[in-house]
Amino acid sequence: MRIVLGLLIVGLAYLVFWPVPVQPVAWTPPESPGFTGDFAENNALDQLELISLPDGEKGPEDIAIMPDGSVYTTSLSGALYRIDDEAPVKVDDLGGRPLGLTVGPDGVLYIADSFRGIMRWTGPGTLQSVVSEINGAPVIYANQLDVAKDGTIYFSNSSDRFDPETMGGTKPTSVLTIWEQSDTGYVARHAPDGTTEKLAEGFVYTNGVALSPGEDFLLIAETGRARVYKLWLTGPKAGQQEVLMDNLPGYPDNIEAQGDGTYWMAFASPRVPSEALMPYPFLRKVIWRLGPTVRPAPIHRGMMVQFDGDGNILQTLQDPGGRLGITTGGKLAGGHFYVMTLDSPWFGRMPASNLP
Repeated sequence: MRIVLGLLIVGLAYLVFWPVPVQPVAWTPPESPGFTGDFAENNALDQLELISLPDGEKGPEDIAIMPDGSVYTTSLSGALYRIDDEAPVKVDDLGGRPLGLTVGPDGVLYIADSFRGIMRWTGPGTLQSVVSEINGAPVIYANQLDVAKDGTIYFSNSSDRFDPETMGGTKPTSVLTIWEQSDTGYVARHAPDGTTEKLAEGFVYTNGVALSPGEDFLLIAETGRARVYKLWLTGPKAGQQEVLMDNLPGYPDNIEAQGDGTYWMAFASPRVPSEALMPYPFLRKVIWRLGPTVRPAPIHRGMMVQFDGDGNILQTLQDPGGRLGITTGGKLAGGHFYVMTLDSPWFGRMPASNLP
């Protein structure tokens, strides 16, 4: 009996006192609207053909369209691929963990590398660092980026607290950041003169960013609070930030501007039931101590949302069965619609003519 009692005391002490990296912040989320109304369930993404990466690679997070029309993606290991008609072809080893990709007005591929900051690539063996720190502080979790016509780079940094390179990768670090609800995410701007400054701070896991066609505002996805912001860059509201879409039924990931005033955005996961514990920091700490099997995790249920600059939902494309895995972004390129994934060995592709 004493042994059992002793074990119970030790177990209780572990659950209450064992040090863990997470320091939860109390937050009471609004009730998720679920997949109704503009987000009503459908199976439109069933039409996607799954295109596998070669050599057992996985994690094609984003795509970029080069000036010649070729389409590029990367993998979790840092490989860079050109997507030909039939299959991806490896063109370089970048290393790190590339997330967001975009092509600047100079025809150069710019990369948000979650381990190293903002990079640029002009061909095999040419990878260079563009931004690795801001005012002496390292950029530890670059996520997505967009480049203006004058070469200004806008990018998100998901967390200024947890480094995915030392915390087991981007997926566990995103779960940790959102579970904690720490608001150290930010958006920054790197100007052509070489200066870099933070434009907006205080986000719980900053993710996708996209410029408007007129470059008068920047859209910002805040994954940890399931909402999207509009940050005005020019005009009478310059510097002001407003919520464009709030209490979304899923956690927003990459935002891809289509150039016509509309945007495609992925939901990495529907809202998870464990949000009910967000008001209770102590309980969240206890759950973290119980280990990975009981910690919250993204739910595989793919979804793409098309919307305009006023936040009007134009259409949604869904994968309720989770065939794709965790969806991270989507874009029209070369007559096809692509849907990218976080850690699956494939991405999805279908003819653009098949879009609803």
